[in-house]
Amino acid sequence: MSSGVVKPAANLLVLGAGFTGSRLAAAAAQRGWAVTTTSRQAPQNPGPGHWLAFDSREGLVPEPDALAGVTHLFVSIPPDGQPGDPVLRLLGPVLRQLPLQWVGYLSTTGVYGDSRGAWVDEQAPTPARPGRSQARLEAERAWRSSGLPVQIFRLPAIYGPGRTPFRALQAGESRLIHKPRQVFSRVHVDDIVGAVLHCLALPASERPALLNVADDCPCSSTETLSHAAHLLGLPLPPLERYEQIEASLSPMARSFWQENRRVSNRRLCQELGYQLRYPSYREGFGASLSA
Repeated sequence: MSSGVVKPAANLLVLGAGFTGSRLAAAAAQRGWAVTTTSRQAPQNPGPGHWLAFDSREGLVPEPDALAGVTHLFVSIPPDGQPGDPVLRLLGPVLRQLPLQWVGYLSTTGVYGDSRGAWVDEQAPTPARPGRSQARLEAERAWRSSGLPVQIFRLPAIYGPGRTPFRALQAGESRLIHKPRQVFSRVHVDDIVGAVLHCLALPASERPALLNVADDCPCSSTETLSHAAHLLGLPLPPLERYEQIEASLSPMARSFWQENRRVSNRRLCQELGYQLRYPSYREGFGASLSA
């Protein structure tokens, strides 16, 4: 006689339930999945499912028994300054004992380096700059050689509710910096979630090992800031020319401006058939402001 208990469609472990990971966990839970999330500290507003502590810098990892039965793994934890990937370093043997059907790893389109504004797809070279992008590329390589069923998602700048230019504009802290012919790609956080779920709905044989997730509209930061100011009814800050302020920028800010590329989503949208919820920052900023 049946007990009446319906087993979840999948058992998802989200390592790094931050801006993106927490939204994926919520979307998966809505679909009836069992969900476990991790972060360095206990969340103030607990999400769905169970929470576990994971902190690679402190060597804090979940007990193996707490991960038993996990079938799907989503990794949104960046490199931590040590070689390879922190998750594989601390949890690799445990993960290889799990019945994993899929592993999703969030990487960055920074691995493509500076293409001088040209389009880059998944076949493009990866001359990642030393530092964060090179560390991501090394982490990618570690995952791809792990023997696990890994799918790597390369992301440009991520935005969404609470992560837009609005707050800085309202506080008078925005800078309108212009660099001729400089463009950036971006993606709404809900399209990352949507793309991941779209891939999980495909047969395993049809999931590409590498996938760019970006919107249709690479453009300058002056264009996006101007639109944000228009939506808020606020004036723009004074225009600053990059060549005049470059020396005053932090090393991280300069690295941001030293790379110029357009990220192609052809594989995701045309080959895999995913339809973007927010094809450009215009739709995405409007939805984020409403939220």
